[in-house]
Parts: sequence; C-alpha cells; structure tokens
Amino acid sequence: MKKSGLSALRAPAAPRRPLRRRLTGWAFVLPFTVPFLLAVVAPILYTLGLSLFRERLIGGVSFVGLDNYQAQLSDPRFWSAVTRVGLYLLVQVPLMMLLALAAALALDSAKLYAPTVFRLGLFLPYAVPGVVATLLWGYIYGAQFGLVGDVRQYLDIALPDPLSSALILPSIGNIVLWLYVGYNMLVFYAALKAVPAEIFEAAKLDGARTWHVIAHIKLPAIRSTLAVTTMFSVIGGFQLFNEPNILRGLVPNVISTDFTPNMYAYSLSFNGQQYNAAATVAVIMGVVTGLFAFVVQRRGMRGAV
Repeated sequence: MKKSGLSALRAPAAPRRPLRRRLTGWAFVLPFTVPFLLAVVAPILYTLGLSLFRERLIGGVSFVGLDNYQAQLSDPRFWSAVTRVGLYLLVQVPLMMLLALAAALALDSAKLYAPTVFRLGLFLPYAVPGVVATLLWGYIYGAQFGLVGDVRQYLDIALPDPLSSALILPSIGNIVLWLYVGYNMLVFYAALKAVPAEIFEAAKLDGARTWHVIAHIKLPAIRSTLAVTTMFSVIGGFQLFNEPNILRGLVPNVISTDFTPNMYAYSLSFNGQQYNAAATVAVIMGVVTGLFAFVVQRRGMRGAV
C-alpha cells in the first residue's frame, strides 16, 4: 500500500517525443551542421593534431607533444610578429571605432548637408576588394612611381616615404581604416536608429544639451554594438595578412616574411614546408585571438547590462 501511495504522489513522466519529430528537427539543422563540421571543426582538429607531431630527417613523422609550442614560444621571429600586430591593434582599432562612431553620430544628428552622399562616400570603399585597395594605396604610397613621388618631383616638396620601415605600419593601418570605417559607421548608425525617439524628445524637454544626449543616452544605448564591432575588429587585426603580403612585393626589404603571425605561418608552410610549425603558430594565434575577443566582448556586454 505504501509503495502504491508513493507512486501515486510521483510526478507523471514527461511524454517522450516521437522519433519522427526528433528526426525532423535534425533534418532542419543538418544543412548547417554538416558544412560546419567539415569546414570548421574538422580543420581545427586536424591542425591541433598536426601541431603535436614533427617530421624528422631520420625516423619520419613522430609524436612530440608540446615541443612545437615550446619552440615557437621561444622563437624571436614569432614574438616580433605578435608585438608588431599588438602595436597595430592598439592604434588602429580605437581610431577606427572613434571615426566610425563620429560619422554615425553626425548622420544621426540630421544636421548634415547631403547625408546620403556622405553615407555613400564613406561606405563605398568597403565595396572595393581588399587586394585591389592595397594595390591602389601601394602605388599611391610609392616614392619613386606613385602619387608621393609625383608630388616630390613636380612640386619639389619633401614628403616622408609611407613605405619606409618607420611608416609602413601606419600606412597599412590607413588602408584598413579606409576600407572598414564606412562599414562600422553603418552598423553604429543602424543601432542608433533602433533607439526610441521618445527618449531623445524627453531629454530635450528636460534641457539636455547635445553632448549630454550623446554621452548619457546614445552611447550607453549602443554599448553592446560597440562591443561586438570592437571584437570583430580585434579578430580582423590578429588576422592581418593581405595588406602587408601584397605591399611586400613593392618593398621586400621593409616587410619580411614574418611581418605578422599569419605571414609567418604562411612562410613556414609554403616556403619552408614546415607544416607542423605552421599549424602550431595557427593554434597559438587562434587561442590568443579568442581570449582577446572574449575579454572585449565580456567587458562590453557587462557595461551594457
């Protein structure tokens, strides 16, 4: 009797979904899951496995554990590339966010003359392929064959060489700014347009000035958007490859094969056939990029909450 009483008090078991419904759910996610596993998960696992082995002259490929990681973390070329990209990120990302935010706020103010032309003019560079943009700016920078060289020759003005070793990193940053400021501006502008107009009207009725509205209403309202765009900019900065690799054809003595971590990994793989070392660099940079992106996103989202 006690047993039957306890069983009567138990909650009824949840009905199991029929197999057909579960298979239907998997059928909907398969078009994404299969390409994701083949194009993302499988290469990551293969790269991780490759980084744990080393090809020797005698004995062939052998398991070395974390020896490849130790070798790369003690290689000055790797740290030189990481330091260079770190300096690039410290300047380029805040400057790009500031310019894009200023342009978005100017558009949102509704006080610009011909705002459509302004918006289109800033966004058009994003439609230019990165390779074409780099070639375009590379020939503008040329001190012997480009715009800088022509200005020097015809106007007899002493101009600094943008492709010199001292200015090559700012020159690359300028190309990236030209390409992506307009894209980030549109993202910020869309986020600002999503803020209810009643909030701004109430602030104006309370006597808030323009700078107070920007600092206390607009910027806090798009804080999460700022965090996401900054995160993607940081990821893109760590992946810097196209711009320096293309400019290297113009100034091979200034931009080395280990100018950035991605160029270093590319050189190890395709020039030196050191596939295990290249995979190790890729794994290290993937972890570093993920950690930085996670920290940026967490700080930005925490402020938004």
